[in-house]
Amino acid sequence: MPVPRIVRRLLIAPGVVLVALLVFTSLPLLLLAAALASPFLPGRMRALRVLVFALVYLALEASLLIVLGVLWLAAVFGRRMRSPRMQRIHYRLAAWFLRVLMSTARHAFKLRIEVHGSWPPPLPRVPLIVLARHAGPGDSFLLLHQLMNAERRQPRIVLKDALQWDALIDIALNRLPAHFISTSGPGAGVVEAIAQLASGMDADDALVIFPEGGNFTEHRRLRSIAKLEELGRHEEARRARELDHLLAPRSGGVLAALAGCPTADVVFVAHTGLEDLSTVVDLWRGLPLDDDIDIRMWHVPAADVPASEAERIEWLGAWWRRMDEWISTERPRREERHGSRDRARHGGR
Repeated sequence: MPVPRIVRRLLIAPGVVLVALLVFTSLPLLLLAAALASPFLPGRMRALRVLVFALVYLALEASLLIVLGVLWLAAVFGRRMRSPRMQRIHYRLAAWFLRVLMSTARHAFKLRIEVHGSWPPPLPRVPLIVLARHAGPGDSFLLLHQLMNAERRQPRIVLKDALQWDALIDIALNRLPAHFISTSGPGAGVVEAIAQLASGMDADDALVIFPEGGNFTEHRRLRSIAKLEELGRHEEARRARELDHLLAPRSGGVLAALAGCPTADVVFVAHTGLEDLSTVVDLWRGLPLDDDIDIRMWHVPAADVPASEAERIEWLGAWWRRMDEWISTERPRREERHGSRDRARHGGR
């Protein structure tokens, strides 16, 4: 259950700014401690690199929270926050935040991000529905960065309400078209909210949905199959068993989005390189990554989307199988590239 909004506004957001002030006043000691600890930890300068990334994130969050407070005042205490001008300003701030954050991650963790496939052609410009795999830390940030900075889109996103613990996500996305889903379950009104987000899109907008409903783990995969069987959806359960790397997609939100914006093109997005970092322990052990992240996109024009709901469910399942097959093919290639670099780094041993 999320913290009440008044608590988030009066305690969490100012607390982030206060923590940032305390951290940066003790910066020399933190850098010295990280530098001294790094030689005793696996990986090259792990503690120092993680600290640098955390400091950049904290600095970005604290500074943008202050800017968002100023914008609230400029919007006449929030009354004009939904005006086109204010919406554009918030999208530009979000794009800048993601650009700096991803640049920092690339340098601090030595990430190489390869994008395969393409977005729709720039003209004629149409709204997009983006259906993406969800696995590993930061994949939503990565996708939104591609949308906002490479494609100049204004994303609308459906995400879990637990993310409102992050003050910047909480304030910024509650001012933009977005919908927070309860972590205790899908909840009533979610499908209707997705349909509403989709129905209001214009040619610059993109609705982002993660149909799996959460990050992939083997436990969640087995649990989702068991749930489908329990509901009597045996054919969907059979198709889910054929997937090795993805959870069965939940069709309700996808169908609502397609119905809400029939003129939207659809982009399917798969990626590999982050799926083995599903827990905090995995992430700590894996950093610094020094690795590749491969992203594959497939564009489907609106005219090629099936018309009936039954056909759309089958179509969604077929695309999910295609994405799963791509991951099965790409993961060994990525691991071989990574192994070749490790052998070269250690003189071929």
